[in-house]
Formats: sequence, C-alpha cells, structure tokens
Amino acid sequence: MFRVIVRSSISLAALAAGFPVSAAEAANAAATSEEDSIVVTATRAPLALDEVPSTITVLDKAAIDRSQDIGATELLLRTPGITVSRNGGYGTATSLRIRGAESDHTVVVIDGVKLNDPAAAGGGYNFANLLVGDMERIEILRGPQSILWGSQAIGGVVNIVTAIPEKPLEGSFDIEAGSRNTVSARAAIGGRTGPLSWRIGGQSFTTDGISAIAPAFGGGERDGYRNRSVTGRAELALASNLSVEVRGYYSKARVNLDSTSGDTPDYALNEEFVSYAGANFDLLNGRFRNRISYSYTNTDRSNYGPLRARPVSLQAKGENRRWEYQGNIDVTRGVSAVFGVENERSRFRSRSPSGSLATPLPDFAIGKADVTSLYGQLSVEPLDGLTINGGVRHDDHDRFGGQTLFAAGGVWRLPTGTILRASYGEGFKAPTLYQMFSEYGNVALDPEEAHGWEAGIEQQLFGRALTVGGVWFDRTTTGQIIFNSCSPTTPNPLCLVPGDSTRRSGYYSNVARGEAHGIEATAALTLGALTLDGNYSWIVAEDRSPGATNFGRDLPRRPRHAANASVGYALPFGLDVGAALRWSGKSFDNASNSIVLDDYTLIDLRAEFRLSENVRFFARAENIFDENYMTAYRYGTLGRAIYAGFRGRF
Repeated sequence: MFRVIVRSSISLAALAAGFPVSAAEAANAAATSEEDSIVVTATRAPLALDEVPSTITVLDKAAIDRSQDIGATELLLRTPGITVSRNGGYGTATSLRIRGAESDHTVVVIDGVKLNDPAAAGGGYNFANLLVGDMERIEILRGPQSILWGSQAIGGVVNIVTAIPEKPLEGSFDIEAGSRNTVSARAAIGGRTGPLSWRIGGQSFTTDGISAIAPAFGGGERDGYRNRSVTGRAELALASNLSVEVRGYYSKARVNLDSTSGDTPDYALNEEFVSYAGANFDLLNGRFRNRISYSYTNTDRSNYGPLRARPVSLQAKGENRRWEYQGNIDVTRGVSAVFGVENERSRFRSRSPSGSLATPLPDFAIGKADVTSLYGQLSVEPLDGLTINGGVRHDDHDRFGGQTLFAAGGVWRLPTGTILRASYGEGFKAPTLYQMFSEYGNVALDPEEAHGWEAGIEQQLFGRALTVGGVWFDRTTTGQIIFNSCSPTTPNPLCLVPGDSTRRSGYYSNVARGEAHGIEATAALTLGALTLDGNYSWIVAEDRSPGATNFGRDLPRRPRHAANASVGYALPFGLDVGAALRWSGKSFDNASNSIVLDDYTLIDLRAEFRLSENVRFFARAENIFDENYMTAYRYGTLGRAIYAGFRGRF
C-alpha cells in the first residue's frame, strides 16, 4: 500500500483509509523497494523496521496525507491494538489505550521530548488537542518500553517527528472546510542553506462541534472548539561532527463543555508549550554518536462556569524539566549499544475553587518530584538476519528510591520472506504528583509495576504483493492506583484530608491488578493500482485484583474485538478513490460492567485528485450511514460529516 512501509511491516492496515499510491508511484516503488527501508527512531537508535523485536507501526508523510485526518487520534485509531474514548466531539478529553493498558500508561514523544501533564490525575497525555499539523512521521511502539522511555511506558510509546527540511526552500499547505462550520488551515515553510536548516509551521482549527452530552441525555446545543498551534525547529552544523539544534511547539485551545446532566455554557482553556535545545557530536569517525539536551514542557489548564458567582472552577499547571545525555556506539560489525543518563524534575499546582464567593479561594495543592535514571541496551547480530537485544534501566526517585528494570528481545529475518519476533519487557509508573499531593492525595502510594511479552510472525508472499502477520501478547500490571470513594460516615482515616479533620470525598490507593492478553492480526494485498488491507485486534483486559468485587470483569472502555479494513484504487488520470471501515465490539463503561457501550460500524469514503504535480484537491465523507454510538457513556460522537479542501507541497 505504501512502498517502504508494506515492505517492512503490515501493521499499517487501514491507516490511510484505502488510498493507494498513484500508478507512477507504484512503478517507482517496484523499482526501488530493494534499496529502501523504514528507519525507526522510537528505539532511541536508528534501526530498520525489520530489526525491531517489538511490534511497531510507522505512518510516513504519504500515509498521513492520504488519510486526510485532522487529529492524530483518528490516525492512530486505524492501527492495531489501539482504542480511544472521548467525552464528546473535537477538543474534549480524549484517552488512548494501547493493548488494553491504562490511557496514562502511554508515553507520547514529540521531536525527542517526552510529553505528560504532572497536574493531570493520571499524569498522562490528553490527545484532545494533538492535531496532525506539521507531522512528518508517527511511530507506535507497542508493549512495555520503560527501559528506554522510563515511567509510564507500560502500554507503549507514540513517537511523533515533525518535518525536517531537505531543499534550499520548501513549503506546504493544507486548507479544508466542511460540516458543522469546520475549517482547518495549515502552512509551513523551511529550507536548508549551507550549515543551517530550519522550518516553522502553524495550524488553525475551528468547529461548531456537537453537544458534548449526547442528545438522549439532554444535550442539545453545540459545543464548539478552536485550536491554534505553531511548531519550529532549527539546526546549525558547527563542524562535520558537531551540530546544535532547537525545537519548539505551542498550542492554545478552547472547548465548550457540558455537565453530566445536560447542556451548560461552561468552557475549558488549555495551553501547551514544549521546548528543546541540544548538541550532537560524533567521535571515532562517526561510530560514537553523542547527544546532550535540555527540554521543558508546560501544560496550563483552566475551567470556567459563567453561571457561577465565581466563574473559575479549575486551575492546574504541570511542568517538566529534563536534562539528558545519550550515546550510541557501533562497537564492531553486528554489535551496537545505546546508553544514557537523565534527570527529570516535575512540578504541579492545582486547585478547584468553590462557585460561592462566600467560600475563600483554597490554597494551591503543590508537589514536586526528582528522578535520575541510567539505562543501556546492547544489540547483537550473531547470524545474518538475526538480531538480539537486551537492556537494563535504573531509576532513582527522590520519594521511592531505586527501581531496576530489564528487557530483551529478538527478530529473525529468514530468506523465505518470514520475519519472527519475540520480546519481553518490564515497566513501572511512579504515582503522579496529583495522586500524592492533591486534595485526594496519598503520599504512601507505591509505584505501579508491569511485565509483558509478545511473539509474532510476518510472512511476505508473491514478491511482497501479499503480506500477512500476527502477534500474541500478554501483560500483567500490579499495584495499580485507583480512586476510592468515601462515605460520609466511614471511620477510614484516609478519608480525612492529611493533617486535618476535614472529610474528603475520596483518595487514591494501590489495590488493583490488571491482566491483558490478545492477538493482533494484519494483512495487506497490492494488485497493481488496487490495494486491500485490514487488521483485527482481540484484547482481553480484565480486573484480576484478588478478592475484589469486580474480579474477572472487563476493564472499562476496552472492547474485546476491533477491526479495520480498507480498499483503494488509483485511476490513471490522477484520481484516487477509497473506502475504509472500522468496527468496534461492545465494551463496558464502568468497572462493574453494568453499563454497556454497544458495538458500532463506521464507513468512510475518500477521494483525491491531482490538479498538478504539487497541488491536490481532496474530499471525504465520514460515518456515511450516520451511525449513533458512544465511546464513553452519556457523551456524544460525531455523526455524518463531509469535508473538502486543497493540499500543496512545494
């Protein structure tokens, strides 16, 4: 379907909603497929895709463009093992889960900077405001990845790389409009001149949206959303083996909200800022590559209720400061290593003021954490086509002391077109600052821990025209942190505010154990200008907490069955057409499994016409049968929508 991707992996099924490459591109792919390969950077060292033991999906720029998706969430949802729940339309709280793990067990990385919000309850990343923007590539690495990416990487890693200039001067734009007064406009410009390369880009997105609360539960008025974002990067080569670079990302968004019982004029503001500065230097004739960097992230959130006497209802801010050294060395032929040291300092503050002016503003709940980490991973190729790696990581947390993790894996590329993969990994997640220091905090919490393994096979047939594959995975997480509600009369001392006799509505504690296992199956077929592909995920994610009331029940909002399929055809006069299907089985909205979220099927149509070598007209119709469904109980979802626009690449 996409030349370098299908060659290396078929985990891209349905990611581009059925769009094939053009006839000319297909011919070029056939001529160059032997030389080309996808290079993965989510492994912290550039590796060919078929040298990575863990299951990984790579979406390149062509796939991103052909999908026509505005939000990154929609792109990711087309790949195996991914489920998403959203509290309404665009801009509302969005949780992404990999292989049934908690949403805050996913690490998100943009241009080498690890993103999370220390002021969020779970400390994870909210995908609500992540638009496609100037993304050049997205990599989804599934399974525990804490050796290289530290705390939170229990479910997996989403690594996003923005565009890097290649020409003296280049630019791009995308502009589209459609249903619900939706307008998206994006542009970027950059270049490479002598030792300097640079690129800046920006995007504006607005929509009238839908009611966050579904109409069946009292929702009627539309809850709009707007987002403005800008990205930039620059790199200066000071010598043949020395360069410095800076990168930045900023977004500002506003979304209208509803209460759980119906429409309200409430709204939320969100600002995200990401910055990076680093130096790269090579030694030993390029065999020893080094990077020293500093990064800073800031997430500022606030909620407002205009009908309240005191409008502000939430103020929260989370910051991360990270220093890092990373080294990559080619020890000898077939032996390489990646290693590093990191220091991350997190800070948060949060408060939820009362709506009554008679109640004084509460003090901010504040907290901080300091983590210093050492990690190393060795990769060996003892035989032609066989790659084996092993790694270890040690984290020293200022509150929880030392934690050591291990991982190992192997991939075997056989001359028959068969690829065998197997890996084992451990993960952990320290309690978030919010879980320890907020009004519901518990400073006695322990880290969550996990271990998991997977084994898979991929087979290429008929000169790579057909590729099929499957993987089995298994993961156990212990010490999971959950929120416990308090009754008004309970004698439990944890139901009192620490250092005070004031009762609180609940607290966090380590009581849960979760287990997940399943199968991911993929297939892709290319017959000239026709492409067919699909993926299916069977994921059993259960509460296995000993003695718990919900023992053996499914974890909330995790369908056991999900599938994607697509078909596309490239006509010789420049018109590409395609269709995509997504089916999700039923799931449950609560831990007791008493609230059912029904299964649903969505069908999209897409078309693209080349007006010139650099400009294309595109259009799509989403959810063409106007399926009514929910990914979170009581919350609405987007119905039928039609969009059209122009794309330019220069």
